[in-house]
Amino acid sequence: MENDDIVWSIINKSFCSYKVNTKTQRFCRNEYNVTGLCNRSACPLANSQYATVREEDGNCFLYMKTVERSGFPRNMWEKVKLSKSLEKALRQINEYLVYWPGFTRQKCKQRLLKISQYLIRMRKLRLRRQKKLVPIQRKQDRRERRREEKALVAARLDSAIEKELLERLKRGTYGDIYNFPQVAFNKALEEEEDAEVNMEGDDYGEDEENEGEEPDEDIDEELEKELEEESENEEIEYVEADSDLERELESESDLEDIEPKASNSVKDNTRRKPRLEIEYETETLSKNPKRTV
Repeated sequence: MENDDIVWSIINKSFCSYKVNTKTQRFCRNEYNVTGLCNRSACPLANSQYATVREEDGNCFLYMKTVERSGFPRNMWEKVKLSKSLEKALRQINEYLVYWPGFTRQKCKQRLLKISQYLIRMRKLRLRRQKKLVPIQRKQDRRERRREEKALVAARLDSAIEKELLERLKRGTYGDIYNFPQVAFNKALEEEEDAEVNMEGDDYGEDEENEGEEPDEDIDEELEKELEEESENEEIEYVEADSDLERELESESDLEDIEPKASNSVKDNTRRKPRLEIEYETETLSKNPKRTV
């Protein structure tokens, strides 16, 4: 039969694998210890009726041990899941530990509060951006750098050899050969076709630009032709004048004779307006009429 006092006297005075002695205090490393201190009331081995709170994967569980199950180590601890709400979890502890000592109920509540607080801090830290430390593998980086340099040199050499062989093939240095790599030959043909297509595209673009300019020139030429035809189609109309109009024309002709030559030169320089040409006949009377007797 188990006796708690005998167990504690052995653990307290002799060796215990969970006990840690320091200069100031003794601690307990047992996972079921509710306070983490090594004393009579908090020792899970020296108390046949014991309760504690533990956290597993973000969830809190209440563990309870009774005297009736002490003979079955496999079924010694009864496990009860607590709610994530702190108020509901405290209410559950009061319900399950209603007839237990007050010290056990109080320490379970304190442990539940501490666990809920550090779970909240863990969630906040997880949401923040954290730095990840990655070890630097210097040997592997150096090895990969050397391989890249060697591959780059080999690629340059292969491309230079390929270009030289293609140029010799175009010049006909080797004549008719039949063991030339088919892949390189097809590649060279594709490059030539692409170059021809680009040249045709440039020529087509220039032709379109020239065609866009030609219609403007054609329109200008058509306008000039229409103006010339209108000027040629202008006809001179001849109108018969009255006697009053004849007198006015005679007076104007007399005035033109009187004006100086300088004014004539100025009028010639100015732009002449269209005039009307009138044909008329005049009868002159002799100054000394002959008298008939």
